[in-house]
Amino acid sequence: MIAVTTFAGKKVAVFGLGGSGLASASALLAGGADVVAGDDDAQSMAKANAAGIPAADLRKLDWSKLASLVLAPGVPLTHPAPHWAVDLARNAGVEVIGDVELFCRERRRIAPDAPFVAVTGTNGKSTTTALIAHLAASAGMDAQLGGNIGTAILSLQPPRARTIAPLRVHVIECSSYQIDLAPSLDPSIGVLINLTEDHLDRHGTMENYAAVKERLVAGVPNGGTAQGTAIIGVDDEWCKEAAIRLAQAGKHVVRISVRRKLSNGIFADGARIIRAGKDTPRCIAELAGIGSLRGAHNAQNAACAVAAALALGLEPKAIQAGLCSFPGLPHRMEEVGRRGAVLFINDSKATNAASAAQALACFDDIFWIAGGKPKSGGITSLRGFFPRIRKAYLIGEAANDFAATLGAEVAHETAGTLDKALTAAAHDAESSTAAEPVVLLSPACASFDQYRNFEVRGDAFRDLVQALPGVK
Repeated sequence: MIAVTTFAGKKVAVFGLGGSGLASASALLAGGADVVAGDDDAQSMAKANAAGIPAADLRKLDWSKLASLVLAPGVPLTHPAPHWAVDLARNAGVEVIGDVELFCRERRRIAPDAPFVAVTGTNGKSTTTALIAHLAASAGMDAQLGGNIGTAILSLQPPRARTIAPLRVHVIECSSYQIDLAPSLDPSIGVLINLTEDHLDRHGTMENYAAVKERLVAGVPNGGTAQGTAIIGVDDEWCKEAAIRLAQAGKHVVRISVRRKLSNGIFADGARIIRAGKDTPRCIAELAGIGSLRGAHNAQNAACAVAAALALGLEPKAIQAGLCSFPGLPHRMEEVGRRGAVLFINDSKATNAASAAQALACFDDIFWIAGGKPKSGGITSLRGFFPRIRKAYLIGEAANDFAATLGAEVAHETAGTLDKALTAAAHDAESSTAAEPVVLLSPACASFDQYRNFEVRGDAFRDLVQALPGVK
C-alpha cells in the first residue's frame, strides 16, 4: 500500500466504495488523514465499516471542514449530471480528486524522480500497459502494474528514488474518468495511443473527451528524454493535432504510426518496429512469430510500448527478449490451446464489431464463434472479413440477427450455447485442410445474456478448450 501522507491531519471524504475507493480510504487513513467514506449502496457502507473505514451519510457532513472529496472514477463528475456528492463539494469550495491524483501528490513528496509511466487511449490501453510493465520486469526492474488494469494504484508499492536498486517503475493504465480526477497528473513518460469516439455519456462531446485524454501527455515535464517523454500515436487526427500542440509547448514528443513511415519517431513496417530520426532509420524490434502481438492494433500497442521502454533506458536486445516472452492478456487474442494444426483463440474482450474486426483481420481460415447480447449495428461492418470465415457458430440473443447478416455469404449454424459451438467448431476445424485452422471466440457482443461479464465468458471458453482430448 502507498500511505498518502499529504493529507495527514486533514479531514477527507471518500465517495464510491468499490476497489479503488476502499484502497484510497485505506491509504489516506494509513497516512494520518481523518477519513469519512460514503456510498449510495448500504452494503458497500457496511463493508467499509467492517474493514475499519469510517462510513457515514456524507449529506450530513459539515463540508466547510473538508480538505478534499476523493471520488471513485465511476461516479459521475460532469455528465449526464454531477453526482450529489460532487455538487455538495463544489458548493462548499472543496476540491474533487481521485486516486491517481493522490498517487501523484505522494510521489512528488517522497520520490519526485521515481519513473512513472501513464498510459491512455481509446483502444489498446490494457495491452500496452501490461506490455510496458512486462518489458521493464523482464529487464530486471521492479515494475508496479495497476490503475485501470487490475490493481488499484494506491494498493501498489510506493515510489522510491532512482538510486535504490532495482529501479522501481510504476506503469499505470489511466481511463478518461481517472484523468478527469487528476488535475496535476505528471508522468515522466506519458502514452496516448489513439482516440476514437467513446464515453460521450460521461464527457458530453468528442472535443471534451479528447481534451481530457490529452491532459495525460500534456502533464509530462518539459526538457527532453531524461525529464519527460510524451509518446503519441498519430494515426488519427485527434492525436496528430495533440502531438503538434505538445511539441510546440516544448515537450519531448515521440510520434508512433502503424500506417505510414515517419521521418522522426517510431513506426511499424510489417512486423518490424523502426526508429527514425537524425540517424538512418533502423529496426529495433521484430514482432514476427509473436502470437500475443498479432495484428495492426497490436503493432501499434507494441510500438508505443517499445518507445516507453527506450525512454526507460532499456536496450533493444532486452526489449526484443521481452516482446518474445510477452504472454498477452487474458481474453484478448489469447492462445488457449492447440490440437494438431488447430489453434484456439479466446478473444472474449471483443464485445463489439470493431473489436472483432481486429481479430478477424489476423487469420485466413476462421471457424468463428460469435454472438451474445447484441450491440447496435450488429456485424454488417464486418462484411469485408467474411471471405476469411470458413463457418460461423452463433450463440446467444444475437444468433438470429447474425444469421440473417451472414446469409448465403458465410456458412453458419445456430449453436445457441458456447459449449455446443465449440464442439462443432473444433470438429469442423480438425477436418480442414488449411495449414492453421483457427477456432476463434470473438463474439462482437456483450456477454450479459449468458455470462456475468466477458471475463467469465472467456474463462468458460478456455476451460472448454482445455478439456478437449489432445489439446496442448
